[in-house]
Amino acid sequence: MKKLAAVLTLISIVWIAGIWISCAEEPAAGDPEAIDAKVRQFMQNHRGSWYDMNVPEADGRALHDIILEKEYKDALEIGTSTGYSTIWIAWALSKTGGKVITVEIDKYRYEQALAHFREAGLEKYIDARLGDAHEIVPALEGPFDFVFCDADKDWYNNYLSATIDKLKVGGCFAAHNVSDGSQWGFGGRGGRRGGFGGRGSGFFEFAKGFSNLDTSILDVSGSAGMSVSYKKAEK
Repeated sequence: MKKLAAVLTLISIVWIAGIWISCAEEPAAGDPEAIDAKVRQFMQNHRGSWYDMNVPEADGRALHDIILEKEYKDALEIGTSTGYSTIWIAWALSKTGGKVITVEIDKYRYEQALAHFREAGLEKYIDARLGDAHEIVPALEGPFDFVFCDADKDWYNNYLSATIDKLKVGGCFAAHNVSDGSQWGFGGRGGRRGGFGGRGSGFFEFAKGFSNLDTSILDVSGSAGMSVSYKKAEK
C-alpha cells in the first residue's frame, strides 16, 4: 500500500508540474506583451516558409495596421490558406478585443492553419471554418467592420455583393491580388477551385461602381496588390 501511495503521489506531482509548464508557455489572458512576444517568436520561426497561397509580409502587416488604426473588432477572412494572413489579422484583433471568422475549403491547408494558430497563441481570436466560401459567406449574419478577401478571383464580385450589406459604415473590404487594370494570374483559396488566369481583374472597377464605397489601391512597398474599399454610407 505504501508503494502504491508513493506511485500515486509521484504521478500527481508529474501531472501538476505538466499543467504548470503548459500554462507557463501560454500568454496570460489579456496580456498584450505576452501575446506580442509569442506571435513575434512564431513569425521568426516561420520566416520564409509561407509559400502556399499566403500573402507577402508587406500585405499581412498592412492588414494588421488597418485594423489597429480603425479599431476594428468584427472581421471576416475569405480564404485562410495555412493561416499567415489570419495571424496578422488576429494579432491586431487581440489588441482591439475582436475576433475573425476565416473560411478555407482545403482540409489540408485548414488543418495546417489550425496548428499555426495554436502555435502563435491566437486561437481564441479565430473562428476557423472548413467549407466552401460560396455557401458559407452568404449565410453569415454579420455585421462585420473588416473583410479580407483572398479566395477565388472570379468570385470576388460575388463576395463583395454578399457582404456589403453586412459591412458596417466605416468598415473596410480589402481584396488581395487586385490592381487598377492589371491582370493577376492567381488561383483561389477559399471557394471552389476553378483554375488560374486572373479572371478577377475587373474587380477594382466593380468595387468602384458602388457609390457608398471609397475604393483605392493600397500603396505598400512589397505588396502583391490589394484594394481597400471603405464604406461611406449604407446605400
